[in-house]
Amino acid sequence: MQDFDAIRPYRDDETEPTVQRLVNDADFLDLIARFRHPTLSRWLPRLVRRRIQRWLIENFGGITQIAEIQAKLYRYVEDLVQNTTTRITFSGLEHLDKNSAHLFISNHRDIVFDPLVVNYLLFSHGYTTTRIAIGDNLLENRVFAELMRLNKSFVVRRNLSSPREMRDTFLTLSAFINHSINENHSIWIAQREGRAKDGLDLTDPAIIKMFYMSQKKSGLSFSEVMNRLHIVPVSIAYEYDPCDSDKARELEARVRTGTYTKAQGEDADQIIKGLTGFKGHVHVHFGTPIRNAPDSPNELAGLIDNEMHANYHLHASNLVAYEHRGQHPQAHHGLDEVSDALVTAETWSPAEIEAAEQEMNRRLESCTPDYRAYLLDMYANPVTSALKSKAPRE
Repeated sequence: MQDFDAIRPYRDDETEPTVQRLVNDADFLDLIARFRHPTLSRWLPRLVRRRIQRWLIENFGGITQIAEIQAKLYRYVEDLVQNTTTRITFSGLEHLDKNSAHLFISNHRDIVFDPLVVNYLLFSHGYTTTRIAIGDNLLENRVFAELMRLNKSFVVRRNLSSPREMRDTFLTLSAFINHSINENHSIWIAQREGRAKDGLDLTDPAIIKMFYMSQKKSGLSFSEVMNRLHIVPVSIAYEYDPCDSDKARELEARVRTGTYTKAQGEDADQIIKGLTGFKGHVHVHFGTPIRNAPDSPNELAGLIDNEMHANYHLHASNLVAYEHRGQHPQAHHGLDEVSDALVTAETWSPAEIEAAEQEMNRRLESCTPDYRAYLLDMYANPVTSALKSKAPRE
């Protein structure tokens, strides 16, 4: 993968020296300490740092393969999942061939937990984990960059200054993704740049066009190349978003001022919050691989979106937010009618609706009044999208 050195994940032969660098890096030790012992690390940083270093050497010293690291990390990921969710469920995984690579195009709600939960489910059920596309803005933290590339992540450059730079960057990215699929390495990539903070999961056709850029001279049509990528739409549904108030604050600022500037360390803070915060029930739907792709990026983006929206697993929190927002009059879509229309959603008991109502009220009350409408939107909009996806069939 010499042509992809600037963006590729680490290879097996780079694993051991990278681990050695990390276990002797004070910034990395502090990052892990903050994650594993958030309170104690503030009061006794040196003591916790030494303890973390010993633990890392005992558990990861001498490892020479990426697969070994992921296998070792699995039980810690499992603990993380169990401690921050009420349950993880999934659907559609049975449609995937374990011997084939797939291009997983996913909605995007959380910086790290989205690809983590997809890989957790794949690993748990005997599938190979994916290479993960991450924005270069996350690599400003040197330690985090090392850690992510060690975990099969590759870099997507953002904020490019010229059309030529954008073209060259997309060509390299396109070639890397196609090369990875040809070499039987699956890919996870978000459907658009950045998280969908408003709860509207919409695929950017530019992402779809990028997949084809490096293959234009191959003689294959757009649809032929897309079919070879084995595209799988993935919808990840969180009952509760640990970063919902942060997203609402950003959305309000963008509407009010036209811009939003992140504070130093804000991405790192939200990574920790997204990983360690309470998410309730999380459901992941794996769509059927697209075998007859349309010959248009826009049409393919629409096909992916409809698959995501139709199979998005709605929670009682979404229904409660939808009603709170007052988007529909009772005569048009009452709670029962909405439940009947959304056949992919679970059946909500009165007790679950009441519990969701109380939790949503708590979140709204803890949120600045100016942000509340945006918080409701991020939970309510998946209901709107799901209803629209059903409308043609009705």
